[in-house]
Amino acid sequence: MLQTKQLMDIEKIRKDFPILNVKVHGKPLVYLDNAATTQKPEAVINSITDYYENYNANIHRSIHKLGEEATAAYEEAHRKVSDFVNASFEEIIFTKSTTESLNLLAYSLGNKLKSGDEIVISQMEHHSNFVPWQQLAIKKGLKLKFIEIDENGLLKEDSINENITNKTKIVSLTHISNVLGTINNVEEIGKIVHENNALFIVDAAQSVPHMPVDVKKLDCDFLAFSGHKMLGPTGIGVLYGKKDLLEKMDPFLYGGEMIKEVTFEHTKFNDLPWKFEAGTMNIAQGIGLGTAIDYLNKIGMGNIEQHEKELIKYAMEKLNEIKEVEIYGPEADKRSGLIAFNVKDVHAHDTSQILDSEGIAVRAGHHCAMPLASVLGIVASARASFYLYNTKEEIDKLVEGINKVIKVFK
Repeated sequence: MLQTKQLMDIEKIRKDFPILNVKVHGKPLVYLDNAATTQKPEAVINSITDYYENYNANIHRSIHKLGEEATAAYEEAHRKVSDFVNASFEEIIFTKSTTESLNLLAYSLGNKLKSGDEIVISQMEHHSNFVPWQQLAIKKGLKLKFIEIDENGLLKEDSINENITNKTKIVSLTHISNVLGTINNVEEIGKIVHENNALFIVDAAQSVPHMPVDVKKLDCDFLAFSGHKMLGPTGIGVLYGKKDLLEKMDPFLYGGEMIKEVTFEHTKFNDLPWKFEAGTMNIAQGIGLGTAIDYLNKIGMGNIEQHEKELIKYAMEKLNEIKEVEIYGPEADKRSGLIAFNVKDVHAHDTSQILDSEGIAVRAGHHCAMPLASVLGIVASARASFYLYNTKEEIDKLVEGINKVIKVFK
């Protein structure tokens, strides 16, 4: 704990999050559902309120003072995001979620594919990076292939090499599994993808909030993530794409803002990134995301990553001591700060409900990864996921809660 205190003052950080003072069933909230959504610091909440109270106006349309202020703040948020992942300004598109970002890619890239072309994903994908490609394959007669996982929840190397071939057009993989916590080596997999002249997409919803991510280092062609999983508001997502690829792609939506010139005969599309941001965007949410990034930068993504490594190591050690608990996924050194588990002979919903009675919030269900659940041979699991404001003491409370589950059902 000494090392963590030197890196981050957790108690000071916790004071920035009003919701952590809430009591659930009369007990202090222990919020361990960060993979679903994170809580918001006061700075983010205030920045959204400030927009609505002081300069609420539409962007890129008005030359009055409020419009100019709103436009400047919204574009500054784009700049903050681009700097955060080491992209250029025009390579960052705001969407409403990771899901919308991936659907945008499936639509715009799918237009170029023909029957028989191959797309590769993995068995561990979230539905957001599964269903769009599945439906595209069905619609256009494409072949969808799956990289398999081993008994430790890691991608099989031979399956990677067998599935990615010169017939592959798109490979879309999660950086970190939202169920297994597995950290995939997307940098190395990307090299294999590009050796086969395919496009490489990374679902970074569970990685960008938790570790330093550099799109140039990864050399991915596209990368998607969500604001609400990194202290920002809901309703704002991000799509990164290499500039030359975005320029060649068709827009996902048509209408206002994404145009440069419209006549009765033709339409000329706007410059990047606005070409892909049709209509009135989620302005307040974009500004809120920019403030969230300021907050994360102040703490340091390397510090957050280290803190979570300590938490996951501690949590794995504690849960492994309980013989009735089955954990899914790799060892602590190969996973991020989340654990999916089941108490033997107890449904995950029952586990979650009893934990909730103790003020402990965890996720229970298939975690939007039903194909993966079928591979694991389970219907559902409970999931505890950590973030920068969580503590080892909260993990101790989780352990106490799980022991109560065992006591109730045994």
